[in-house]
Amino acid sequence: MSLISSLSTGQTGLDANSNDLSVIGDNIANSNTVGFKASRAVFSDAMAQEMIGGAGATPQMGLGVNTQTVQKLLTQGALSNTGLATDLAVDGNGMFVVSGSANGRSGEYYTRNGQFSMDKSGFLVNQEGLRVQGYTATATGTIQGVLGDLKLNGAGSVPSATTSVSVKANLDSATAISAGVFDPLNPQTTSAFNTSTTVYDSLGASHQVDIYFVKTSATQWAYHAVTDGGGLTGGTAGTPTEVQTGTLTFDSQGRYTTAPTATGTFNPLNAVNPQPLTFNFGDPTTGVPAGTGLLGVTNFAQKSNAVSVTQDGYASGTLNSISIDRDGKITGAFSNGQSRVVGEVAIAQFGAPDQLSRVSGNLFATTAGSGPATVGEANTGGRGAIVAGALENSNVNLSDELVRMIAAQRNYQANAKTVTTADALLGELINLKR
Repeated sequence: MSLISSLSTGQTGLDANSNDLSVIGDNIANSNTVGFKASRAVFSDAMAQEMIGGAGATPQMGLGVNTQTVQKLLTQGALSNTGLATDLAVDGNGMFVVSGSANGRSGEYYTRNGQFSMDKSGFLVNQEGLRVQGYTATATGTIQGVLGDLKLNGAGSVPSATTSVSVKANLDSATAISAGVFDPLNPQTTSAFNTSTTVYDSLGASHQVDIYFVKTSATQWAYHAVTDGGGLTGGTAGTPTEVQTGTLTFDSQGRYTTAPTATGTFNPLNAVNPQPLTFNFGDPTTGVPAGTGLLGVTNFAQKSNAVSVTQDGYASGTLNSISIDRDGKITGAFSNGQSRVVGEVAIAQFGAPDQLSRVSGNLFATTAGSGPATVGEANTGGRGAIVAGALENSNVNLSDELVRMIAAQRNYQANAKTVTTADALLGELINLKR
């Protein structure tokens, strides 16, 4: 092997360690980059040169070093809580899927950086505006199986008409029996007690319903449900209109014994007519099965009072906030007090994730070596779980990188010595002719 070859060998060492320092510097520079995955330079010896002569195996002499590849280290980074509902981290294998344009190329990309937010159109996006991919949900919260952009603020809660009103109260058994007839136009003076609730029609419009109670005998009370006629088909605004009436029966122990046979209809304006509306006053002792007669309206000798009046309807609602579970399901909380699943964040995994191609912006793209992405639900099929309100830190270990930097620096200096030594020997060789 000639001295000229030793110069070349030293140069390969300089080049390789320069590459190593570049990789180390990139790791250190991104030590605070969310979701960043460190790399390492992998070296291999250059093809050996065979020498003539010698016994046994043919003598070989190396020609230096090559940078074989830069390997991605996809180990888990530590998770840090942020408290932001749209900040997400993958705990385990896999990457988030985003779609859009990066470096002038449109398509799907993959990332461990879960710094997401909602854009002005309501799409869940990363900080460069690429849209997070997942599965949308129907109005009833059923996840659909087609991967696409996750749009959240377009989700709404449709109204639900009230079908049942439940009353828990006591009607004073000492109340005098009414001598007159209930008058919806003069309800306060023709009844002994009243309470109220808000019910909703099929359009989500609210109607205040006042429930008046009139004692008709020692063991019986009549109830009259009244609302403003302006909210009824054919009604007149400002005119109280009775929509239902019935009779409650109690025994000598103040227990509710018989459910009433209700009469009347509720016909809300422009909505489904008639709207079925049931008033539930408790568990009558003659029911099937027999109840206690104490869970709803009672007839004890104490002042009439309403404990609670509840109903099962609600108006339409808009999205107020979201929460995301470990399976990636996004639950929306709506202004009408309802909540339901509005979507699901997808996770991609790969046969050889370390063969993915790095793209700027903390993104990766598939290559022939990585294989195609297999996209599915988080926390299934070997995919990691999603942690909401947290971010994954870079997996760069600064102490390791600094030690590697010292080693690369010394290796560079040693290879530089190879070059300078070969140069000095060449100088001696040239001086032989003097």
